[in-house]
Amino acid sequence: MTELATSIVDALQGVVGSGNAVLHEPRFQGNEQRYVADCIASTFVSSIGAYVERFEQALAEYTGAKRAVAVVNGTAALQVALRLAGVKADDEVIVPALSFVATANAVHYLAAVPHFADSEETRLGLDPGALREWLTRTAERTGEAYRNRHSGRCLRALVPMHTFGHPCDLQGLMAVAKDFRLALVEDAAEALGSRYQGRHTGTFGQLGILSFNGNKTITTGGGGAILTNDERLADHAKHLTTTAKRPHRWDYVHDEIGYNFRMPNLNAALGCAQLEQLPDFLASKRRLYERYRAAFAGLEQVRLMQEPAGCESHDWLQTLILSEDVAEQRDDILAATNDAELMTHPAWRLMHKLPPYRDCPCAPLPVVESLARRIINLPSSAGLV
Repeated sequence: MTELATSIVDALQGVVGSGNAVLHEPRFQGNEQRYVADCIASTFVSSIGAYVERFEQALAEYTGAKRAVAVVNGTAALQVALRLAGVKADDEVIVPALSFVATANAVHYLAAVPHFADSEETRLGLDPGALREWLTRTAERTGEAYRNRHSGRCLRALVPMHTFGHPCDLQGLMAVAKDFRLALVEDAAEALGSRYQGRHTGTFGQLGILSFNGNKTITTGGGGAILTNDERLADHAKHLTTTAKRPHRWDYVHDEIGYNFRMPNLNAALGCAQLEQLPDFLASKRRLYERYRAAFAGLEQVRLMQEPAGCESHDWLQTLILSEDVAEQRDDILAATNDAELMTHPAWRLMHKLPPYRDCPCAPLPVVESLARRIINLPSSAGLV
Protein backbone atom coordinates (compact mmCIF):
# COMPACT_ATOMS: atom_id res chain seq x y z
CA MET A 1 0.00 0.00 0.00
CA THR A 2 1.38 3.40 -0.95
CA GLU A 3 1.75 6.25 1.50
CA LEU A 4 -1.05 8.13 -0.28
CA ALA A 5 -3.40 5.14 -0.10
CA THR A 6 -2.70 4.81 3.63
CA SER A 7 -3.41 8.50 4.16
CA ILE A 8 -6.71 8.28 2.27
CA VAL A 9 -7.82 5.21 4.26
CA ASP A 10 -6.97 7.01 7.49
CA ALA A 11 -8.87 10.11 6.39
CA LEU A 12 -11.95 8.10 5.45
CA GLN A 13 -11.93 6.15 8.70
CA GLY A 14 -11.64 9.41 10.59
CA VAL A 15 -14.91 10.52 9.01
CA VAL A 16 -17.06 7.38 8.70
CA GLY A 17 -15.37 5.03 11.16
CA SER A 18 -13.80 1.64 10.57
CA GLY A 19 -17.01 -0.29 9.92
CA ASN A 20 -18.56 -1.18 6.58
CA ALA A 21 -19.33 2.00 4.60
CA VAL A 22 -21.00 1.38 1.23
CA LEU A 23 -20.98 3.83 -1.66
CA HIS A 24 -24.61 4.90 -1.33
CA GLU A 25 -27.49 3.12 0.35
CA PRO A 26 -31.12 4.11 0.88
CA ARG A 27 -32.41 5.33 4.22
CA PHE A 28 -35.94 4.51 5.38
CA GLN A 29 -36.87 6.39 8.56
CA GLY A 30 -40.12 8.09 7.67
CA ASN A 31 -43.56 7.05 6.45
CA GLU A 32 -42.38 4.42 3.97
CA GLN A 33 -44.01 1.41 5.62
CA ARG A 34 -47.24 3.28 6.34
CA TYR A 35 -47.66 4.61 2.80
CA VAL A 36 -46.75 1.32 1.15
CA ALA A 37 -49.13 -0.58 3.43
CA ASP A 38 -51.87 1.93 2.61
CA CYS A 39 -51.19 1.45 -1.08
CA ILE A 40 -51.45 -2.34 -0.74
CA ALA A 41 -54.67 -2.03 1.23
CA SER A 42 -56.14 0.13 -1.53
CA THR A 43 -55.32 -2.65 -4.08
CA PHE A 44 -54.14 0.09 -6.49
CA VAL A 45 -50.53 -1.02 -6.70
CA SER A 46 -49.90 -0.59 -10.44
CA SER A 47 -49.98 2.46 -12.70
CA ILE A 48 -53.23 3.91 -11.35
CA GLY A 49 -53.46 5.31 -7.85
CA ALA A 50 -53.41 8.38 -5.66
CA TYR A 51 -49.73 8.16 -4.74
CA VAL A 52 -48.52 8.56 -8.34
CA GLU A 53 -50.28 11.90 -8.75
CA ARG A 54 -49.28 12.96 -5.24
CA PHE A 55 -45.63 12.18 -5.98
CA GLU A 56 -45.75 14.09 -9.27
CA GLN A 57 -47.27 17.13 -7.62
CA ALA A 58 -44.70 17.08 -4.82
CA LEU A 59 -41.83 16.77 -7.31
CA ALA A 60 -43.13 19.68 -9.37
CA GLU A 61 -43.50 21.80 -6.25
CA TYR A 62 -40.01 20.93 -4.98
CA THR A 63 -38.19 21.47 -8.28
CA GLY A 64 -40.22 24.45 -9.43
CA ALA A 65 -41.15 22.69 -12.69
CA LYS A 66 -44.70 23.22 -13.90
CA ARG A 67 -45.13 19.49 -14.39
CA ALA A 68 -43.52 16.21 -13.40
CA VAL A 69 -44.42 12.88 -14.99
CA ALA A 70 -43.36 9.81 -12.99
CA VAL A 71 -42.03 6.80 -14.91
CA VAL A 72 -40.38 3.44 -14.24
CA ASN A 73 -36.75 4.61 -14.31
CA GLY A 74 -34.48 7.45 -15.34
CA THR A 75 -33.45 5.80 -18.61
CA ALA A 76 -37.08 5.54 -19.71
CA ALA A 77 -37.57 9.18 -18.70
CA LEU A 78 -34.66 10.27 -20.89
CA GLN A 79 -35.79 8.13 -23.82
CA VAL A 80 -39.26 9.66 -23.80
CA ALA A 81 -37.93 13.18 -23.19
CA LEU A 82 -35.67 12.90 -26.22
CA ARG A 83 -38.52 11.65 -28.35
CA LEU A 84 -40.67 14.56 -27.23
CA ALA A 85 -37.79 16.91 -28.07
CA GLY A 86 -37.90 15.68 -31.67
CA VAL A 87 -35.11 13.11 -31.78
CA LYS A 88 -35.65 10.64 -34.62
CA ALA A 89 -33.89 7.62 -36.06
CA ASP A 90 -30.40 8.39 -37.39
CA ASP A 91 -30.20 11.78 -35.66
CA GLU A 92 -27.13 12.55 -33.56
CA VAL A 93 -27.49 13.59 -29.93
CA ILE A 94 -24.56 15.23 -28.13
CA VAL A 95 -23.90 13.61 -24.76
CA PRO A 96 -20.95 13.62 -22.36
CA ALA A 97 -18.37 10.87 -22.74
CA LEU A 98 -18.17 10.93 -18.92
CA SER A 99 -21.57 9.61 -17.89
CA PHE A 100 -23.38 6.47 -16.85
CA VAL A 101 -24.20 4.28 -19.84
CA ALA A 102 -27.94 5.01 -19.53
CA THR A 103 -27.41 8.45 -21.08
CA ALA A 104 -26.15 6.90 -24.32
CA ASN A 105 -28.56 3.97 -24.14
CA ALA A 106 -31.59 6.28 -24.11
CA VAL A 107 -30.35 7.80 -27.38
CA HIS A 108 -29.79 4.37 -28.90
CA TYR A 109 -33.29 3.18 -27.97
CA LEU A 110 -34.64 5.81 -30.38
CA ALA A 111 -32.35 4.46 -33.15
CA ALA A 112 -30.38 7.72 -32.88
CA VAL A 113 -26.60 8.01 -32.47
CA PRO A 114 -24.72 9.36 -29.41
CA HIS A 115 -22.10 11.98 -30.25
CA PHE A 116 -19.62 12.20 -27.38
CA ALA A 117 -18.16 15.47 -26.10
CA ASP A 118 -15.61 16.59 -23.50
CA SER A 119 -16.17 17.89 -19.96
CA GLU A 120 -14.83 20.61 -17.69
CA GLU A 121 -12.24 19.83 -15.02
CA THR A 122 -13.97 21.95 -12.37
CA ARG A 123 -17.61 20.95 -12.99
CA LEU A 124 -17.21 17.47 -14.52
CA GLY A 125 -20.06 18.27 -16.94
CA LEU A 126 -20.02 19.20 -20.63
CA ASP A 127 -17.63 22.04 -21.49
CA PRO A 128 -19.53 24.67 -23.53
CA GLY A 129 -16.35 26.32 -24.82
CA ALA A 130 -14.84 23.09 -26.10
CA LEU A 131 -18.20 22.02 -27.52
CA ARG A 132 -18.68 25.30 -29.39
CA GLU A 133 -15.20 25.02 -30.89
CA TRP A 134 -15.87 21.43 -31.95
CA LEU A 135 -19.26 22.17 -33.50
CA THR A 136 -17.87 25.20 -35.34
CA ARG A 137 -15.45 22.82 -37.07
CA THR A 138 -17.81 19.86 -37.41
CA ALA A 139 -21.34 21.16 -37.96
CA GLU A 140 -22.80 22.75 -41.07
CA ARG A 141 -26.11 24.53 -41.50
CA THR A 142 -28.77 22.77 -43.55
CA GLY A 143 -32.18 24.41 -43.60
CA GLU A 144 -33.41 24.95 -40.05
CA ALA A 145 -30.92 22.55 -38.47
CA TYR A 146 -27.26 21.65 -38.39
CA ARG A 147 -25.71 18.38 -39.49
CA ASN A 148 -22.44 16.61 -38.86
CA ARG A 149 -20.50 17.29 -42.07
CA HIS A 150 -18.58 14.02 -41.62
CA SER A 151 -21.52 11.66 -41.07
CA GLY A 152 -24.23 13.66 -42.83
CA ARG A 153 -26.59 13.09 -39.87
CA CYS A 154 -28.69 15.81 -38.31
CA LEU A 155 -27.45 17.16 -34.96
CA ARG A 156 -30.74 17.19 -33.07
CA ALA A 157 -30.26 17.53 -29.31
CA LEU A 158 -27.82 18.30 -26.51
CA VAL A 159 -27.93 16.39 -23.20
CA PRO A 160 -26.00 17.96 -20.31
CA MET A 161 -25.57 15.52 -17.44
CA HIS A 162 -25.04 16.96 -13.94
CA THR A 163 -22.23 14.65 -12.85
CA PHE A 164 -22.46 13.36 -9.27
CA GLY A 165 -24.94 16.17 -8.53
CA HIS A 166 -22.79 19.13 -9.68
CA PRO A 167 -24.59 21.46 -12.11
CA CYS A 168 -23.09 21.98 -15.55
CA ASP A 169 -22.43 25.44 -16.98
CA LEU A 170 -26.03 25.68 -18.15
CA GLN A 171 -25.80 29.26 -19.32
CA GLY A 172 -22.96 28.38 -21.68
CA LEU A 173 -24.61 25.18 -22.87
CA MET A 174 -27.95 26.87 -23.50
CA ALA A 175 -26.14 29.39 -25.70
CA VAL A 176 -24.51 26.58 -27.69
CA ALA A 177 -27.86 24.82 -28.04
CA LYS A 178 -29.50 28.01 -29.30
CA ASP A 179 -26.76 28.82 -31.81
CA PHE A 180 -26.67 25.30 -33.26
CA ARG A 181 -30.46 24.71 -33.17
CA LEU A 182 -30.20 21.87 -30.64
CA ALA A 183 -32.99 20.83 -28.29
CA LEU A 184 -31.70 20.94 -24.71
CA VAL A 185 -32.72 17.96 -22.55
CA GLU A 186 -31.14 17.83 -19.09
CA ASP A 187 -30.03 14.55 -17.57
CA ALA A 188 -30.44 15.47 -13.91
CA ALA A 189 -30.63 11.83 -12.81
CA GLU A 190 -28.00 12.47 -10.12
CA ALA A 191 -28.94 16.04 -9.27
CA LEU A 192 -32.12 16.09 -7.20
CA GLY A 193 -31.65 18.98 -4.78
CA SER A 194 -28.98 20.74 -6.87
CA ARG A 195 -29.52 24.28 -8.13
CA TYR A 196 -27.92 26.47 -10.76
CA GLN A 197 -28.18 30.22 -10.10
CA GLY A 198 -30.99 29.52 -7.64
CA ARG A 199 -33.04 27.33 -9.97
CA HIS A 200 -33.38 23.55 -9.72
CA THR A 201 -31.53 21.43 -12.25
CA GLY A 202 -33.70 19.71 -14.82
CA THR A 203 -35.85 22.81 -15.39
CA PHE A 204 -33.71 24.76 -17.89
CA GLY A 205 -34.19 22.81 -21.11
CA GLN A 206 -37.33 21.84 -22.97
CA LEU A 207 -37.37 18.82 -20.68
CA GLY A 208 -35.29 17.34 -17.91
CA ILE A 209 -35.21 14.02 -16.13
CA LEU A 210 -34.60 12.63 -12.63
CA SER A 211 -33.80 9.14 -11.35
CA PHE A 212 -34.94 7.42 -8.15
CA ASN A 213 -32.93 4.21 -8.40
CA GLY A 214 -32.03 2.46 -5.14
CA ASN A 215 -28.66 4.24 -4.98
CA LYS A 216 -30.00 7.77 -5.50
CA THR A 217 -30.57 10.45 -2.85
CA ILE A 218 -34.22 9.42 -2.61
CA THR A 219 -35.51 6.15 -4.02
CA THR A 220 -38.73 4.64 -5.27
CA GLY A 221 -36.99 1.27 -5.69
CA GLY A 222 -36.84 1.89 -9.41
CA GLY A 223 -38.21 5.04 -10.92
CA GLY A 224 -37.66 8.32 -12.69
CA ALA A 225 -39.48 11.46 -13.73
CA ILE A 226 -39.74 13.84 -16.66
CA LEU A 227 -39.75 17.55 -15.77
CA THR A 228 -41.03 20.28 -18.07
CA ASN A 229 -42.53 23.75 -18.00
CA ASP A 230 -44.51 23.01 -21.16
CA GLU A 231 -48.01 21.73 -20.37
CA ARG A 232 -48.40 20.29 -23.86
CA LEU A 233 -45.19 18.28 -23.57
CA ALA A 234 -46.18 17.08 -20.10
CA ASP A 235 -49.55 15.86 -21.32
CA HIS A 236 -47.88 14.09 -24.24
CA ALA A 237 -45.30 12.52 -21.91
CA LYS A 238 -48.04 11.16 -19.66
CA HIS A 239 -49.94 9.86 -22.70
CA LEU A 240 -46.89 8.17 -24.24
CA THR A 241 -45.82 6.53 -20.98
CA THR A 242 -49.31 5.11 -20.45
CA THR A 243 -49.22 3.09 -23.71
CA ALA A 244 -50.72 6.07 -25.62
CA LYS A 245 -54.20 4.90 -24.60
CA ARG A 246 -57.00 7.40 -25.07
CA PRO A 247 -59.29 7.69 -22.03
CA HIS A 248 -62.45 5.62 -22.34
CA ARG A 249 -64.59 3.71 -19.84
CA TRP A 250 -64.12 0.39 -21.60
CA ASP A 251 -62.61 0.67 -25.09
CA TYR A 252 -58.92 0.24 -25.99
CA VAL A 253 -57.80 2.88 -28.46
CA HIS A 254 -54.06 3.61 -28.72
CA ASP A 255 -53.44 6.49 -31.12
CA GLU A 256 -49.64 6.22 -31.43
CA ILE A 257 -46.80 3.92 -30.42
CA GLY A 258 -46.50 4.35 -26.68
CA TYR A 259 -44.66 2.75 -23.78
CA ASN A 260 -45.69 0.92 -20.64
CA PHE A 261 -43.49 3.24 -18.61
CA ARG A 262 -45.85 4.70 -15.99
CA MET A 263 -44.53 4.53 -12.43
CA PRO A 264 -46.51 2.04 -10.32
CA ASN A 265 -48.47 3.44 -7.40
CA LEU A 266 -46.55 1.16 -5.03
CA ASN A 267 -43.24 2.77 -6.01
CA ALA A 268 -44.75 6.25 -5.81
CA ALA A 269 -45.92 5.57 -2.25
CA LEU A 270 -42.32 4.91 -1.29
CA GLY A 271 -41.27 8.05 -3.14
CA CYS A 272 -43.76 10.25 -1.31
CA ALA A 273 -42.30 9.17 2.02
CA GLN A 274 -38.74 9.64 0.77
CA LEU A 275 -39.42 13.09 -0.63
CA GLU A 276 -40.74 14.22 2.77
CA GLN A 277 -37.29 13.47 4.19
CA LEU A 278 -35.25 15.03 1.37
CA PRO A 279 -34.29 18.20 3.32
CA ASP A 280 -32.87 16.04 6.11
CA PHE A 281 -31.02 13.84 3.61
CA LEU A 282 -29.45 16.86 1.95
CA ALA A 283 -28.45 18.38 5.28
CA SER A 284 -26.81 15.10 6.29
CA LYS A 285 -24.91 14.90 3.01
CA ARG A 286 -23.74 18.50 3.47
CA ARG A 287 -22.36 17.59 6.90
CA LEU A 288 -20.57 14.63 5.34
CA TYR A 289 -19.02 16.91 2.72
CA GLU A 290 -17.75 19.29 5.41
CA ARG A 291 -16.21 16.38 7.33
CA TYR A 292 -14.52 15.10 4.19
CA ARG A 293 -13.27 18.58 3.32
CA ALA A 294 -11.57 18.87 6.69
CA ALA A 295 -10.19 15.33 6.53
CA PHE A 296 -8.57 15.76 3.11
CA ALA A 297 -7.42 19.37 3.55
CA GLY A 298 -3.85 18.32 4.36
CA LEU A 299 -3.38 16.01 1.37
CA GLU A 300 -1.85 18.09 -1.41
CA GLN A 301 -2.11 15.38 -4.07
CA VAL A 302 -5.90 15.14 -3.92
CA ARG A 303 -8.83 17.53 -4.02
CA LEU A 304 -12.40 17.04 -2.94
CA MET A 305 -14.91 18.08 -5.60
CA GLN A 306 -16.59 21.33 -4.54
CA GLU A 307 -19.80 22.89 -5.77
CA PRO A 308 -19.20 25.29 -8.67
CA ALA A 309 -19.61 29.03 -8.17
CA GLY A 310 -23.23 30.15 -8.34
CA CYS A 311 -24.47 26.62 -7.71
CA GLU A 312 -25.79 24.52 -4.88
CA SER A 313 -24.60 20.94 -5.29
CA HIS A 314 -26.18 18.19 -3.27
CA ASP A 315 -23.13 15.88 -3.71
CA TRP A 316 -24.97 12.68 -4.63
CA LEU A 317 -21.55 11.04 -4.66
CA GLN A 318 -18.67 12.71 -2.85
CA THR A 319 -15.76 12.78 -5.27
CA LEU A 320 -12.01 12.80 -4.72
CA ILE A 321 -9.84 13.83 -7.68
CA LEU A 322 -6.19 12.83 -7.73
CA SER A 323 -3.46 15.04 -9.10
CA GLU A 324 -2.19 13.94 -12.50
CA ASP A 325 1.22 13.02 -11.02
CA VAL A 326 -0.36 10.36 -8.77
CA ALA A 327 -3.04 9.11 -11.18
CA GLU A 328 -1.24 5.77 -11.52
CA GLN A 329 -1.97 5.13 -7.81
CA ARG A 330 -5.74 5.16 -8.31
CA ASP A 331 -6.18 1.40 -8.42
CA ASP A 332 -3.95 0.93 -5.38
CA ILE A 333 -6.14 3.42 -3.50
CA LEU A 334 -9.31 1.65 -4.67
CA ALA A 335 -7.93 -1.69 -3.48
CA ALA A 336 -6.77 -0.32 -0.12
CA THR A 337 -10.05 1.42 0.67
CA ASN A 338 -12.24 -1.50 -0.35
CA ASP A 339 -10.00 -3.89 1.60
CA ALA A 340 -10.75 -1.67 4.61
CA GLU A 341 -14.52 -2.07 3.90
CA LEU A 342 -14.73 1.51 2.72
CA MET A 343 -16.49 1.19 -0.62
CA THR A 344 -14.96 3.46 -3.23
CA HIS A 345 -15.46 3.39 -6.99
CA PRO A 346 -13.77 4.89 -10.02
CA ALA A 347 -15.73 6.96 -12.54
CA TRP A 348 -17.64 5.01 -15.17
CA ARG A 349 -15.69 3.69 -18.12
CA LEU A 350 -15.89 6.42 -20.76
CA MET A 351 -18.75 5.92 -23.20
CA HIS A 352 -16.64 5.88 -26.36
CA LYS A 353 -14.58 3.01 -24.92
CA LEU A 354 -17.57 0.71 -24.42
CA PRO A 355 -17.99 -1.92 -27.17
CA PRO A 356 -21.47 -0.76 -28.33
CA TYR A 357 -20.32 2.85 -28.76
CA ARG A 358 -16.75 2.63 -30.07
CA ASP A 359 -17.74 3.72 -33.58
CA CYS A 360 -19.86 6.71 -32.58
CA PRO A 361 -18.82 10.28 -33.47
CA CYS A 362 -16.56 11.78 -30.88
CA ALA A 363 -15.02 15.19 -30.16
CA PRO A 364 -11.48 15.43 -28.78
CA LEU A 365 -11.66 14.30 -25.15
CA PRO A 366 -8.46 15.37 -23.36
CA VAL A 367 -10.15 16.39 -20.10
CA VAL A 368 -12.32 13.32 -19.58
CA GLU A 369 -9.47 11.02 -20.60
CA SER A 370 -7.53 12.55 -17.72
CA LEU A 371 -10.44 12.66 -15.26
CA ALA A 372 -11.28 9.00 -15.83
CA ARG A 373 -7.82 8.09 -14.49
CA ARG A 374 -8.15 10.28 -11.41
CA ILE A 375 -11.72 10.18 -10.06
CA ILE A 376 -12.55 8.21 -6.90
CA ASN A 377 -16.09 8.24 -5.50
CA LEU A 378 -16.31 8.02 -1.71
CA PRO A 379 -18.98 6.58 0.64
CA SER A 380 -21.79 9.10 0.37
CA SER A 381 -24.93 7.77 2.08
CA ALA A 382 -27.12 10.16 4.03
CA GLY A 383 -26.69 9.39 7.72
CA LEU A 384 -23.02 8.38 7.60
CA VAL A 385 -22.26 11.26 9.97
